[in-house]
Amino acid sequence: MSRPRFLADHDLNEHIVDAVQRREPAIEFIRARDVGMGERSDDDVLAYAGQHGYIIVSHDVNTMTNAAYMMLDAGGTMNGLLMVQQTKPIGPVVDSLVLIWSASDAEEWVGQVRFLPL
Repeated sequence: MSRPRFLADHDLNEHIVDAVQRREPAIEFIRARDVGMGERSDDDVLAYAGQHGYIIVSHDVNTMTNAAYMMLDAGGTMNGLLMVQQTKPIGPVVDSLVLIWSASDAEEWVGQVRFLPL
């Protein structure tokens, strides 16, 4: 069992990542661009996250969600996808990410697509 680790998709509001890291510095929350995934396809980002044990956090409700479901339907594995609509306030999203990190195991999110805030 391990704590969830997060990967911010290239389109995620930077303020969310910064606020999570300020709230709880122990949370591992990397940005796609920091690992060479900034301009890569959703499939590539999903594959990278799967290989490295990250749950993706994204605003890309349409294409990222579709890519995740297609991956799962094809028998692939995914460590989890947390979607955030751009119209949602940042505070509750940050609260949800900190809660997920503090109260769950990474394994609980495998194959899951969920919308934040919880």
